[in-house]
Parts: sequence; structure tokens; C-alpha cells
Amino acid sequence: MQDGPAFMVLVLGRLLLGGLYVAGGIHHFFVIVPLTAAIEARGIPFAKWVLLSGSLFQIAAGLLLMLGLFVTAAAFGLVIFTLAATIMLLNFWDMQGTARDSAINTWKTNMAIIGGLLIAAAGAM
Repeated sequence: MQDGPAFMVLVLGRLLLGGLYVAGGIHHFFVIVPLTAAIEARGIPFAKWVLLSGSLFQIAAGLLLMLGLFVTAAAFGLVIFTLAATIMLLNFWDMQGTARDSAINTWKTNMAIIGGLLIAAAGAM
């Protein structure tokens, strides 16, 4: 087990990354209708099931990451989840103007989050 400042930074990083997913997953339950519509608009079948199961997954994996349990598996699962959600919902290639700019910026943010998840996974290996 690690000790000292490096361990505290690692724990803080896992808390922040995992907390992002827990908060996001919980938030989805308050905006089911518009998110389901957005997923349906992308042609994804069983949109509400996809939303609910994805939200439960991100809450569970985020909690595992926060608690330091199965960190590598949780981080890789969240990488896959983030990639899938990004591709499904942030189709900047079909957008114009400020909507496109916003989607591109969110892509960049998600890629940075994926980078943090990969660092968390590597730290647990």
C-alpha cells in the first residue's frame, strides 16, 4: 500500500473521477424524458432501457472507483461507457455553429476524463 502525499493525491483523484460519474448517473434519473428522446433520435433501440442501465452502471462503477474497489475494472468500464455515450450523443459531425463547437469541446473534455480513468487504472495495476 502506498503512503504519504502520493497516496492522498491518488485517493482524491479517484474520488473526483468516480464522483463525476455517480453525480451524472443520479442526475439522469431526473431528466429521463429528454435524455431518452436524445438517445431515440440517434436511432438507438430500447432508448429508455439503455439510459437506465447505463446510468446504473455509471453509478456502480463510479462508486467502486471512489471506494478503491476493483479500480482497474471500474476504470476500464467507465472508459467504454464514456466512449459509447460520446459517440451516441455528441455527433458534432452532423452539427453546425455553436452547437458543433460545444459538442467538440465536450468531446475534448471526455477524452481528458478518459485519460484520467486510464491513469487511475494504471495506478491500480
